[in-house]
Amino acid sequence: MRPALKVMALLLAYPDEKVRRMLPEAANALRRSNALRPPMRAGIEAFIGDLLTVDPLEAEARYVDLFDRMRSLSLHLFEHVHGDSRARGQAMVDLGALYRRHGLEIAANELPDYLPLFLEFLALIPEDEAREHLVDSAEILAAIHGRLAKRQSPYAGLFAALLALAGRQTGAVDAIENDDDSPEAIDRAWEEAPVSFGPEGAPNEGGSCAKAAAMLSRMHATKDMVP
Repeated sequence: MRPALKVMALLLAYPDEKVRRMLPEAANALRRSNALRPPMRAGIEAFIGDLLTVDPLEAEARYVDLFDRMRSLSLHLFEHVHGDSRARGQAMVDLGALYRRHGLEIAANELPDYLPLFLEFLALIPEDEAREHLVDSAEILAAIHGRLAKRQSPYAGLFAALLALAGRQTGAVDAIENDDDSPEAIDRAWEEAPVSFGPEGAPNEGGSCAKAAAMLSRMHATKDMVP
């Protein structure tokens, strides 16, 4: 599972020259891993092949248009839970401290809840703990997957792979968004109805706040077990 997580971390990072140089090695690592079923591995290899052949500027622009300009597709996990609230800051402080306890140093320009960084962290810890953290974030991953799938973006396959590693199946795509798929509509939907992690209408009783608390609680428990 660890090689697959490292590959996913690389492929979800901004596709600059450094990332593109590592793509052949990532493809080889993926072929040696048995964590994903062959059809899914083949799809990811095709994604890697596309990144290797497409114009670099086009690849970078595609990434920015999806993940930097769409709040509903943000790769910052806690943004989907806390938005811009003060609670997000404390959650990132706690997560950053957990990373450092495991020996993962964060660059000054990176936020702890950035998904590629989170996946790098999961690749460092025991597999059973890594899977638990993936399960904790599965609702966020599934929501992003649905939005990408509706756009027919090749990045949807990467999120399907993460859900597979978490032991979860992808859900129905047409239930994620309405018929208006414009950037403005997606951003309005994010602002009016953030990703829900529990029963509708009960945000404080099993909803997003409770789910976020459970995710952080598990991270705290992992931190406490580190000598």
